Amino acid sequence: MTKDIKVAHEGHVATVTFSRPPNNHVSVDLMRDLADTLEALDKDGVTRAVVLASDGKPFCAGADLVAPDGIGGSGMGGIAPLYDQAVRLFSIETPIVAAVQGAAVGAGLGLALVADFRVAAPEARFSANFVKLGFHPGFGLTHTLPRLIGQQRANLMFLTGRRVKAEDGLAWGLVDEVVPLDQLLPAAKALALEIAENAPLAVVATRKTLRGDLAKAVREQTNHEHGEQSILRATEDFAEGVRAVQERRPGNFKGR
Repeated sequence: MTKDIKVAHEGHVATVTFSRPPNNHVSVDLMRDLADTLEALDKDGVTRAVVLASDGKPFCAGADLVAPDGIGGSGMGGIAPLYDQAVRLFSIETPIVAAVQGAAVGAGLGLALVADFRVAAPEARFSANFVKLGFHPGFGLTHTLPRLIGQQRANLMFLTGRRVKAEDGLAWGLVDEVVPLDQLLPAAKALALEIAENAPLAVVATRKTLRGDLAKAVREQTNHEHGEQSILRATEDFAEGVRAVQERRPGNFKGR
């Protein structure tokens, strides 16, 4: 456990809860601590399934590209290390159920897709809003999102930046179950327990077969995403996108 991450065990199910109020923005340190925590659970000989949850209203509002002390405050220098941790997260062997209570935006959506399953409250929203910032998708999403919901629906999310409601996500396969907010954690734990009741070696072996070279694919895709992001970060449109987010208005983009 760290100051931002808490772990609680109930039998063979571990609930890992992260908290970075008010928006649960990702950081390299948070993702590193989360990867360390999950790798330790892989090896503890007890944990057979994990519930990934967060405190607060949003699940994860993504990377803070606006604040000077956010992940984008020092240019692209903080982005590549973040993607190193994303690859570690996709390399975890224990099945993961994400409990999504609110917004999962940008890198927050990417984090939700680290999980094998997503249980969501009706208040949950899923968004790959990068184009609204004049930016390119990251966190391996250009690989993981089409793999999950199909290329056409992924295209729709990427090119519009729209927020997808939990019920629509359920129909698309982005969400596996929608439950009332006060039942979210119990429902996620119930699904994790259903996994944990099975033979653990068989579960891990089957999951490896189903996921294939997912971590390797995420590594290759984040390398490409980082290159495109580096180009777009230098554009006037990106600067305008940042201003628009700060001022809570649509961007006035010029294509330069």
